[in-house]
Amino acid sequence: MRRSNISFPYLMLLISFPSMAMGMLIYPEQTVAASLTAIAIWWDILFPALFPFFVMTELMLGLGIVHCLATLMDPLMKPLFRVSGSGGFVMAMGFASGYPVGAKLSSELWHAGLLGKKECQRLIAFTTTADPIFLIGAVSIGFFHDISLAPLIASAHYGGALVLGIVMRWADSGEQSISAIHPPMRQPRGQTILQRAFIAMHSARIKDGRSVGTLLFDGIRNGLKLIIVIGGLVTFFSVMIQLLTQWHVFSGLQFIFGALLALLQIPSAIATPLVNGIFEVTLGASLAGNLDQVIPLQYKVAIASFVLAWAGFSVHAQIMSLVAPIQLKYLPFAIAKLVHGVIAALISYLMWDIFKV
Repeated sequence: MRRSNISFPYLMLLISFPSMAMGMLIYPEQTVAASLTAIAIWWDILFPALFPFFVMTELMLGLGIVHCLATLMDPLMKPLFRVSGSGGFVMAMGFASGYPVGAKLSSELWHAGLLGKKECQRLIAFTTTADPIFLIGAVSIGFFHDISLAPLIASAHYGGALVLGIVMRWADSGEQSISAIHPPMRQPRGQTILQRAFIAMHSARIKDGRSVGTLLFDGIRNGLKLIIVIGGLVTFFSVMIQLLTQWHVFSGLQFIFGALLALLQIPSAIATPLVNGIFEVTLGASLAGNLDQVIPLQYKVAIASFVLAWAGFSVHAQIMSLVAPIQLKYLPFAIAKLVHGVIAALISYLMWDIFKV
């Protein structure tokens, strides 16, 4: 008799989703309030911040600008991160625009044949970061009420991402980059890298063939589809967090994490932003800034740095939905973000005396 093979994650989904549906019926007011809060965040913050970048990505790919930048960045990206030059465009846009722009761009470049699957796996891991405006305006000023913390928080966040990218270059060491598998056409001798970049841009533009109007239409259409998916995920996780709070799951997790932190002689109150930040990055960073005054500020910034780098399950779900066509595995990404969180926390803690006078 053939034995059915049901994985543990699938079994957890079978249990959790009906439980959530039951919870929505038991706590209708809290469910609606959580949904409205999430939709407000999506409409007021995420939509205006992300949608223009999604449209611009379509335009830059169709016009060949990404191919131009890929040629220029190739000498830097290959030795440092073992990623094709187009990854430099993803890194710059991901750092500047915040999550989940890096994943969106990586997916687009994979479809265009400019990145390999393993390159995408590594690139998405270290370009899934918060944007500078969020780190400065929301975290440093809004949560910690101290603008002087911005250089330390930003250095820990982006420095940790770069360290992670360099460390991950040794993962899948037998894999070749996409440019090695499909080397570019031999260029005439004497051409500068700038000339090669413009030739690559022109060739990509001719190959795409779409008019600017068509590119703009496709960008708006695809961007709207994507931003609606992101809004749905934000709303879903907002409701899930609210239900977990009503069921006192968070309080139980906070007790467990608090006991573990106490064994390491770390204030157990840090467990509150840590547990919340595991699920939702903004909530975790906010709670870190509002911890009791007795806890040293150095500890608060370190745990906020961890939460910002980890990014939360809500952002993870957005990333996985964006890269679904590539069929990337979630576990390596989660491990990479966990490592990023540890590196960022260590940087902020160890560099405290240098940045904070």
